[in-house]
Amino acid sequence: MRIGIANDSPTAAEALRRVVSATGAHRVAWIARNGLDAVRLCIDLPPDLVLMDLNMPELDGVEATRQIMQRAPCAILIVTAAPQDNVNQVFRALGAGALDVTATPVLLGQPGGESALLAKIRTIGKLIGGSRPAPGAAAAEAPPSEHVKRLVAIGASTGGPVALARLLSRWQPPADTSVVVVQHIDAAFADHMAKWLGDQVPAPVRAIAGGEAPQGGMVQLARTNDHLYLTPGGRFCYDGHPRDEIYRPSIDVFFRSVALHWERAATGVLLTGMGRDGALGLLALRRSGKTTIAQDEASSAVYGMPKAAAELGAAQKILALDSISHALLGRMTGPA
Repeated sequence: MRIGIANDSPTAAEALRRVVSATGAHRVAWIARNGLDAVRLCIDLPPDLVLMDLNMPELDGVEATRQIMQRAPCAILIVTAAPQDNVNQVFRALGAGALDVTATPVLLGQPGGESALLAKIRTIGKLIGGSRPAPGAAAAEAPPSEHVKRLVAIGASTGGPVALARLLSRWQPPADTSVVVVQHIDAAFADHMAKWLGDQVPAPVRAIAGGEAPQGGMVQLARTNDHLYLTPGGRFCYDGHPRDEIYRPSIDVFFRSVALHWERAATGVLLTGMGRDGALGLLALRRSGKTTIAQDEASSAVYGMPKAAAELGAAQKILALDSISHALLGRMTGPA
C-alpha cells in the first residue's frame, strides 16, 4: 500500500517511516507535518492509507480526518501517543471516518509496538479488499431473562461511535428490550467506548464480559477482538474462530447467531462502515423472520456495509439515521 504519514513530530514521523518501509510490502507516499498539509496531499497524491496523529498544528487529526473524508476519502488509521488519554478525540476521529486507532510505536514504551501497528495496517489492507462471511455459534447454558421480549442487534464500523450516540440519544430501549452493539474497534478501547457512549446516551451501557444474558433497558457492547456469539441457551460468549475473519469482532458472526438462536422478536440494524461485514448476517436475520434495517447513504460516514446489505436485499428498510430511531420506537410499541 501507498501510505501517507501525518505527524508534526520529526521523531515519531521517522519511526513510522521506518516501520512502514522495513517490511517491503508498503511504501511511504508522503509525510505531512500538519493537518492542512495532510488534507492537501490526500487530494494531490491520494494514498491508500493515512497514519494520522491527533495533535497537530493548523488542523488537528480529527478535523483533518473529517476534511479528508469529505474531499478525498481514503482509509485512515489514528496513530498517536497515549490514545487512552485522549478518548474523546479518538472517538471524534472514529466518528469523522477513521477506521481504527493504535499507539505510536516510538512512544509506546514497550516491545511490540511495531508489530501492533503492522497488524493494524495488514487488517486495513484486507478490509479495503473485502471480506468473507462467517459461520454459526457454539453451545451454551441458561435461558435469557423472561423479561426480555425483544432484541435489537446493531452493527457499526467507520463512523459508528458518533452514529450510535446519535441513534441511542433519540431512542432509549424499554425495559423489555435489549440492545447489543458490535462495533469494529480494538479491544483496548472497548471499555473506553462503553464509558464514552454511556456519557452520551440516557440508557446504561455495559461492555459484555461473556456468560451473561441480554438485559432489558440496557445497551450491551462487544468488548474483545474475539467474535461475539449468542448461544442456543441465550447467553453471550466469545470465540476466536473463525480466525481468518478480518473483522474482529465480526458483525456477521453475531447477526447469524441471533438468526439461529434468538426465538423472540428481534431487529437487526446495520450502520455506517467500510467493507461488507454485517450484510450477510443481516440477510440471515431477514430470512429468519426478523426485522432488518440499514442506514442510508446520505447519513452514513462511509456507505460500505449498508450498501452491501441493500444490494443483497438484506434490509427491509433503508433509512436515514434519525429515521431509524423513529422506526425502532414504532417497532417497540407494536406487538411482541
